[in-house]
Amino acid sequence: MTDETYEDLTGTRFERVRLTDASFEDVYLDGARFHDVVLRGATLRQADLRGLRARDVWLEDVDITAEIGNVRINGIDVVPYIEAELDRLQPDRPKMRPTDAQGFREAWDALERLWGETVEHARAFTPDQLHESVDGEWSFIETLRHLVFATDAWVRRALLGDPEPWDALDLPHDDMPDSPPVPRDRDVRPTLEEVLALRADRMATVRRVVDGLTDEQLAGTTEPVTEPGYPEPEPYAVRRVLRTILSEEWLHRQYAERDLAVVAARAEGRPAAEPAVGIPPR
Repeated sequence: MTDETYEDLTGTRFERVRLTDASFEDVYLDGARFHDVVLRGATLRQADLRGLRARDVWLEDVDITAEIGNVRINGIDVVPYIEAELDRLQPDRPKMRPTDAQGFREAWDALERLWGETVEHARAFTPDQLHESVDGEWSFIETLRHLVFATDAWVRRALLGDPEPWDALDLPHDDMPDSPPVPRDRDVRPTLEEVLALRADRMATVRRVVDGLTDEQLAGTTEPVTEPGYPEPEPYAVRRVLRTILSEEWLHRQYAERDLAVVAARAEGRPAAEPAVGIPPR
């Protein structure tokens, strides 16, 4: 297999080229044109498809989880239908779009309740199952570790001003470059109780923030930290910071429930049903 790394192939023409099972990582295809191209069985992850135009394509047995807006299929904007159905299937989902301080408190109420149910569900699994990955995604334990990181980054650092709020078990997103002093240890295998103790502390921090939140504060911006780290040392809209946390908590709980269902099905030798995963609009 040939490796093409750090190459600028802008404007290159590929004709009658076989790229079956090829891997593309950090590749820019903006403005590219595809004609008579076979993408059967292809996997796209963290792909930016804004402005995509697809004509005379064959979409069958397609599974897409995405943040969507103005998506037209056969001339129809399907987004309002999808959003309405997701809100119907997930009654707490509209709460993840708060407009005032009280709305953020209600959203956090819902997330505390939902995560409590998910943790009780997870307690029925073995330690090995809680460290089990599904389709290359984070295990349940890794998901909790990532949420600790998200709270440390956006609430404790960006909002509350702690330049280095990290715990050794924090797990940044995979595509984030190493950013000392942010930790990244994919090999450590903490117990569920160890990670839940961290989660309880971080969730209590968010609870204190939203309980004391006013509409005036929500409309403001943060004071930037000056030390390097993640996120970058700059002011952020308070609304953006808190909406980021709601989105992280909502989405990763759904991913966790989805993957726990697969882990359970594997153990029982049966197929797992695929639940609806609804990303809250920003």
